[in-house]
Amino acid sequence: MNTATKPRHIGRNISRIRELRGMKQEALAQAIGTSQQAISGIEGSETIDMEKLSEVAKALGVTIEAIENFSEESVLNFFNNFYDNSANNGAQGSSNNNILNFNPLDKVVELYERLVQAEKEKVEYLEKLLKGK
Repeated sequence: MNTATKPRHIGRNISRIRELRGMKQEALAQAIGTSQQAISGIEGSETIDMEKLSEVAKALGVTIEAIENFSEESVLNFFNNFYDNSANNGAQGSSNNNILNFNPLDKVVELYERLVQAEKEKVEYLEKLLKGK
C-alpha cells in the first residue's frame, strides 16, 4: 500500500513528532493547557480540528503541514541528509560544527546538588540567628 492510498492518521503523526522531539504527553498537555488524557485522545484520533492542530503544532515547534505530511521515510531522509552534510562540511572549518550534547540526568543531579547546598546555607543562617538570641 503506497502513501497515496493510505489515509493519514494525524494523531499518530503528532505522537511520532512528539516522541522525536523527546517530549512526553504531559509536557505537550501543559504546553497547550490540557490534560495528558486529552493528548492521548488526540494521538488516537485520525482527524483533529484545525484550531487544536494549530495549538499542537505550535507547541511541538513545527508547522501544521509538517504534522499533516509527516512520514517516517521523510524523517529518515532528513536525518541522513543532515548527517551527510555534517560529515562533508564539518572538517572544512564550518562554524556550525559545535555540537552541544548534555545528559539530562547530569542536569537533574546538578540541580539537586544546588538545592541541597541552598538548604544547607539556610540551616546555617537559622542556626546563627538562634545563637544570637
